[in-house]
Amino acid sequence: MTTILIPYLIAITLLTLTPGLDTTLIIRTATLEGKSKAFQAAVGISLGCIAWGIVVACGLGALLMASDLAFNILKWMGAAYLAWLGLNMILKPRSQLADMQENSSNTSPSQNWFIKGFLGNLLNPKVGIFYISFLPQFIPPQASAVTWIMGLVMIHVVIGTLWSILLILAMQPLSRYLKQPKFVKYMDRITGSIFVLFALKLALSKR
Repeated sequence: MTTILIPYLIAITLLTLTPGLDTTLIIRTATLEGKSKAFQAAVGISLGCIAWGIVVACGLGALLMASDLAFNILKWMGAAYLAWLGLNMILKPRSQLADMQENSSNTSPSQNWFIKGFLGNLLNPKVGIFYISFLPQFIPPQASAVTWIMGLVMIHVVIGTLWSILLILAMQPLSRYLKQPKFVKYMDRITGSIFVLFALKLALSKR
């Protein structure tokens, strides 16, 4: 088991630390919205990974490998969602966060960041393809595939959550300086541009 788990831990840690859409979302949310909303986004991201793990463990993920139609439908849904998020940030950037802070008791904004993190992963078929192609090589012969897949996914989720927490805490000392109106607007536009680039990358991706 050690010879299986150690290589997996090394590989999945390096992949988690590689900057991507999740990292962008966490940094942007922690910087501009505060640690509470950033944690909500991180929980959404983690649950998105768990949802894909369940799909793959149940064998439904194989449909993405076998069916071009299923893959393309989910791919275009994910690309459209990311493009929608990105274009909203580019075309309607905020200049201040006072309205969000004043309405912090409202449940809608807090749910929003959770949903954004969750859908960002759930509508990305590359997560499912990654689990399908990457995880089986770490499952011992004659072991329960369902148990091992979910175990490996949970390890990924734990590492991803720890990384998100480190990013969130690192942003806190800087957040009061970075909440200036100009920076808020620039950050929204930069993040939106990155989201649009990820949408294009996803739309043009192949298995």
